[in-house]
Amino acid sequence: MKKLFLLFSLLIPAWCFAVVKGDNVAINHFIVKENPFAQSQVAIVATDSLNNPLSDLNGHFLFTINGFDDTLTFEKGVAFYSHKIDRSSFLYARHENDSGTHSMLYYIYVSDKLVPVHISWVVLIAIPIVLVLIAYMFRKFIIVAVIIFLVFIYFNYHSGLSLGTFFQSVVDGLRSLF
Repeated sequence: MKKLFLLFSLLIPAWCFAVVKGDNVAINHFIVKENPFAQSQVAIVATDSLNNPLSDLNGHFLFTINGFDDTLTFEKGVAFYSHKIDRSSFLYARHENDSGTHSMLYYIYVSDKLVPVHISWVVLIAIPIVLVLIAYMFRKFIIVAVIIFLVFIYFNYHSGLSLGTFFQSVVDGLRSLF
């Protein structure tokens, strides 16, 4: 009888712990879209690996957007970022959970509506490497490559992509490979 009591006293807490842990939902993928309910604002949609929205996701999740921590409230897999975007700029969204750090870099093009364009870390690192290779291969184009590189840096900085965010995006991309 004592063994049976001991067995049940160990199994019941283990079962309760497994049930509570099983309901924990994490955001491993997300995309940024235009907010359909507010002008000049974006929405963050939690998705699975195939970019299908997670409609059963509800709760508060901590995101770092352009270096500022913000708690976003997800309802049916969608959270609205309340800050207005008045001009075209970069938006770097980062979320950290138990399975790792998940980040995305977007260029938000502002016209009559917001058009988010996902920018891969590969593109960020490929542009300077291609410029260096062109300058190395064709010595006559060194000055042109330097001018294009300076325009690239100015455009990134003027649009809100600081050097720290640039390297952080590349490092997060490389970390996701391993």
